[in-house]
Amino acid sequence: MKTLYFDYQASTPVSDEIMLKMQPYFAEFFANPHASDHVLGWKSAAAIESAAQQIACLIGVDNDEVVFTSGATESNNLALLGLAKRAVLKGSQRKRILLSSIEHKCVLSVGRILERQYGFTVESIPVDNNGHINLGDLEQQLGDDVLVASIMAVNNEIGSMQNITSLSEAVRAYGAVFHCDASQAPIAMNMKNFGHNVDLLSLSGHKMYGPKGIGVLYIRRELQDSIEPLIYGGGQQQGLRSGTLPTPLCVGMGAAAEYMCTNQLDRLRNELRIRRDKFATMLTTLSWDTNLYGPPMDHRHPGNISIGFPGFNAQDILAVLQPNIAASTGSACTSGIPEPSHVLKAIGLTSEDADSVIRFSIGFETTDLELTEATRMIDGALTKLSNISPTI
Repeated sequence: MKTLYFDYQASTPVSDEIMLKMQPYFAEFFANPHASDHVLGWKSAAAIESAAQQIACLIGVDNDEVVFTSGATESNNLALLGLAKRAVLKGSQRKRILLSSIEHKCVLSVGRILERQYGFTVESIPVDNNGHINLGDLEQQLGDDVLVASIMAVNNEIGSMQNITSLSEAVRAYGAVFHCDASQAPIAMNMKNFGHNVDLLSLSGHKMYGPKGIGVLYIRRELQDSIEPLIYGGGQQQGLRSGTLPTPLCVGMGAAAEYMCTNQLDRLRNELRIRRDKFATMLTTLSWDTNLYGPPMDHRHPGNISIGFPGFNAQDILAVLQPNIAASTGSACTSGIPEPSHVLKAIGLTSEDADSVIRFSIGFETTDLELTEATRMIDGALTKLSNISPTI
């Protein structure tokens, strides 16, 4: 039996249509896109320019504001480190940085670097038990000494969707830069004109049916002189990120962005939401105690379920389910030591509660039959674990 995939927020598959669009650029149109002296280089460059335009259309910006990276982790690093390092070089008096408490670890890790190595004061923006930022709380933290605030659009663990428009308006009113990690947003929402509400925005190909190894950082044109590069070399991409661009991956991300803009996406999102709600009902009506975490179902990522099984350890449940179901725990592993998820702790869970949480994330391809099979296997895994005598 094939493994049932319930980890779409970790990575989506590359769709067949997108794969077909990428294939010619691996072998037929393989020339270096920065080779400006011959027609084959021009063709590769044109493909990348077209991909940038597709991504620009997704978020409502201009294609010269799109910078390709290796993924959202690099995009987030370039946004925050690049901005802060250039601010230091310019002698800026803005020394505070605000990061939401449920940001991805790559953002929080950059915050620690900016504190230790560059002398910034990094403050956490709290969230409520649904994972939402209260505008009043944010406004109390803002001031003329804030350089940047980083708030993700859609949380990867509990699916919370922020009101980016109002949060951004508050930040920009103080002259601060607004950065948004929007990696999870394309599946969750229509992003038309999204870029107009932010100054810096990160995207990742493999969260939106594109390939791994490619991402984007949107940098508002007026801000591009305020970003110090992390990678130096041939000065590609307006000197913001040097290095030869991987034409097939750029084409794949552009095709994924185009797919996210098609008319069928609203229908697919609605079908995904209906199927997700059905699965949540199936799980919560089992004979076991369960707790759903995060915002109400109609205010979260349409494929996200964050569910706790009190009295059980999530890693034990997933271990029993192998190799039949692929899903994720709500915990992270640092240096080989499992730790409770910082996201779940931020919304008020105890370590014990957090350790019981599994994130099931479904995708457009998930079928009703897979939901039924997964529910049956989860019930069986809990039964098996409940019958195991504790070791002394």
